[in-house]
Amino acid sequence: MTTLYRKVLRDASRQKGQVIAVTTVVAAGIAMWVTMRGAYESLVESRNSYYIAYRFADVFALVKRAPEFERIRLASIEGVTEVETRLVYEITLDVPGLPEPASGRLLSIPDEGEPALNRIHLRRGRLPEPGRSREIVVSEAFAEANGLSPGEPLAGVLNGRWTQFQITGVAISPEYVYELRGAAVFPDNRRFGVMWMRRDALAAAFRMEGAFNDISLRLGPGAREKDAIDAVDRVLEKYGCTGAYGRSDQLSHRFLSDEIKQDRVTGIIVPAVFLAIAAFLTNAVLTRMVTRQRDQIATLKAFGYANSAIGFHYFLFAMIPVSLGAILGTGIGIWLGQGLAELYQRFFRFPSLDFQLSPAILLGALAVSVSSALVGALAAVRSVVALQPAQAMREEGPGLYHRGLSDWTGVGALLPLWARMILRSMERRPVKSAFTVAGLGMAIAVLLVSRYFTDSLDYLMRVQFELVQRDNATAVFQEPKPLAARYELGRMPGVLRVEPFRVVPVRLRREHRVYRLALQGIAPGSEMRTLLDADLREVPLPRAGVVLTRTLARILHVREGDWLTVEVLEGERAVRQLEVSALVDELIGLAAYMDLDALNRFLQEGHAISGAYLRVDPAQAETLYRRLKRTPAVSSVAVREAMIASFQKTIAENMQVSVTILAVFAAVIAFSIVYNSARIALSERAHELASLRVLGFTKPEVAIVLIGEQLALTIAAIPAGFSMGRALCEMFARAMESELYRFPVVLTQDSYLYSLVILLLASMFSAALALRGVLRLDLLRALKTRE
Repeated sequence: MTTLYRKVLRDASRQKGQVIAVTTVVAAGIAMWVTMRGAYESLVESRNSYYIAYRFADVFALVKRAPEFERIRLASIEGVTEVETRLVYEITLDVPGLPEPASGRLLSIPDEGEPALNRIHLRRGRLPEPGRSREIVVSEAFAEANGLSPGEPLAGVLNGRWTQFQITGVAISPEYVYELRGAAVFPDNRRFGVMWMRRDALAAAFRMEGAFNDISLRLGPGAREKDAIDAVDRVLEKYGCTGAYGRSDQLSHRFLSDEIKQDRVTGIIVPAVFLAIAAFLTNAVLTRMVTRQRDQIATLKAFGYANSAIGFHYFLFAMIPVSLGAILGTGIGIWLGQGLAELYQRFFRFPSLDFQLSPAILLGALAVSVSSALVGALAAVRSVVALQPAQAMREEGPGLYHRGLSDWTGVGALLPLWARMILRSMERRPVKSAFTVAGLGMAIAVLLVSRYFTDSLDYLMRVQFELVQRDNATAVFQEPKPLAARYELGRMPGVLRVEPFRVVPVRLRREHRVYRLALQGIAPGSEMRTLLDADLREVPLPRAGVVLTRTLARILHVREGDWLTVEVLEGERAVRQLEVSALVDELIGLAAYMDLDALNRFLQEGHAISGAYLRVDPAQAETLYRRLKRTPAVSSVAVREAMIASFQKTIAENMQVSVTILAVFAAVIAFSIVYNSARIALSERAHELASLRVLGFTKPEVAIVLIGEQLALTIAAIPAGFSMGRALCEMFARAMESELYRFPVVLTQDSYLYSLVILLLASMFSAALALRGVLRLDLLRALKTRE
């Protein structure tokens, strides 16, 4: 082992506190990189292999009723390699132990064998036997949420008839990796499930022999999806097609893609922030070391060591904590990644989802670690190279002292001596003070980011379920009903108020920009569905025109007062112009609203409704739900409290795991930054503090000078940290925004208080170390100078 290598180890041993601080920050950054990048790659690989193995379709379409022979025309479309026709119906279920009605989506499978596309993967049991009209396979998420197993019965309303089904198996499908009901954005596996039944049995129940109402198509390599979609629409338009759409608009795929996107964003931004902090700490430690080792550097140069060798020596020192952090972080990241994969497997339904650590992830961890060390060591190495031996042999000259702002203004004269010394020290070292404030501000910033996701999620839920959606339950009909149906609902037990609504599938068009969604008609003066602006002020529903959410307006490039082409995708398929009469702000999904009467006039089909929002007497809720279970006209019932509970059990639980990991790492980093700052201050000012002791200052007075300066810098860092933290949160919000969710930049007082408390605890810990250092200060060693 050469002399420089031994010196590296000796230096690391003497500064083990700072080495540990840098190691923990690097470990946190690498752990987040490995965890989130590994989760991202695992999801992508599992999704792709699942889609290929189980032949997930590329194009989808719904129709009212189309004859089976149209399959031949669909198969002849250029680029289409396979066509699967089937029947799909929404039914109401009576799940044992569940007071409110559940909803089921019944999908047909061929009378013999399995589907050609969107194949199902049996977890337990078997497929329904041909000819057995009441046998079904249920989705795994629904079965687990309700404790259902093969061999058990399940009752429901099948085309107006109360039917007792027999469960034969439990399965998953690539079409329902993320299982959602209709336009819902929160999964509710307790009250919604997917079921598969043999086609002849389902066709007989709905009198659909020789017909279909749902198709899936697979495209060949090089096929253009848009051309295929346009061709499908032309073939099926006369059969009530609501508009074909590609895989990117398929609901389960969209949610899965958004989760993958969020993992990718988190796996880039968070490690980048952590490793930038590691580089900052490394730079601070090395700069201090070079300053203290001027004589050693001069001696090494005098003995013939080249600048490159000495510079490499300090780079090796930087690599010690970085390498230890990379090794530790990789191990922690693998452990956390495996736990995250298990959580995803409960959230997203794959045949298997294993955490994968590819060579690219390991190489990436190595690259970012080395880069962090290089960036941190760069300034120190440059100063080593620039230092001449003769100059380095002499003690560093005193700074150029002058009257500061406190002296010019007379403020300093009003302060006690120890406070004046603190103020002058910060004024005469403005660069050092600024870097210390920046470092402490970073600590506050990462703590705020760790709380941001929880705050924004709570805000999103409060706005959606307390301000926007105020109903207790939403009843949806099988088919649009006359307006008089609202009175039938109003006469049911426990119903206090009924507000009808209409939902129509449309295609909004502005020049070349097109978006497909459900246009919602709301009753005038609605109390249970409120439109809000960005400041949560209610926006009155205009009597004419269409209201768009601001994100949808941005996608279509329209503003208030512009005109849109609205293509209705059912009934007479009217195509008309509508003015954008207002814009509203919603955090979940994209939406377009109209006055219910104006929508019915627009459709020219009389007063029809698709369902109603209900305000329910809690004392009679169970009686009402039992009645709705056996109402043939009602296809589904969504209960507000149930949606909130489901959200908290799924999305909130999933996010809470990631937030907890981030919060722990943020707290560790905050302690590391504050501790490192205090240790450097004690080391740099040892000579000055010893001089004060010789001049007659007591140990507590000397400690006050050191700790007081750290406290002043910490207080100065608070507003800077709050600003940096909010900027980071805004960056996250922009990077993670999607059509399904927008996370607002919301930070509560509790989050600011949490950041301050953690910083205060870290400062108290560091102050205790500084006090210990002052009490144990060796005056002779600190005052020793070279002749």
